[in-house]
Amino acid sequence: MKTNVLFCMIFIFCSLQYFTVVVHSLEYDVGDTKGWVVPQPNASNIYNEWASKKRFQIDDSIRFKYGKDSVMVVSDTDYKACNSTQPIFFSNNGNTIFKLDRSGYFYFISGVSGHCERGQKMIIKVLAVEETSPSGDGNTPSSSGAASISCSSIVPMVLFVVARSAGLL
Repeated sequence: MKTNVLFCMIFIFCSLQYFTVVVHSLEYDVGDTKGWVVPQPNASNIYNEWASKKRFQIDDSIRFKYGKDSVMVVSDTDYKACNSTQPIFFSNNGNTIFKLDRSGYFYFISGVSGHCERGQKMIIKVLAVEETSPSGDGNTPSSSGAASISCSSIVPMVLFVVARSAGLL
């Protein structure tokens, strides 16, 4: 009997070590349902307004959905000038996923001539770990995420309770 209980405890311990739900990153759809398009003349700041309502973290991803267009990451100077001649990153596949791999600012523009000047550009600020703040405004990313749950801290307590109830302690 004690062997079966001990075996069960070891099995539970091993199972709990692998029962770690970790979703460190989220994926956001740029522009939500509108996607990455040239804004209307009266809404030339829509992408920066969209980005300002999000709390981007390191390793989050943003998805650009677009037709005959492109997306570029550029320097802050090139962003301000809508200069697309020296992109840091370029994609024109219509469904671009870009990983935010560091804290700080990322500058995005359309690579199609005239689109950036008409407002198809965006600045994203990725928060450093210590800047994390909960967002209670109901804005959720397109992919649901969960907080990191680690069972390694509760495993000894669970084993103690099981052992005690089995009369092993």
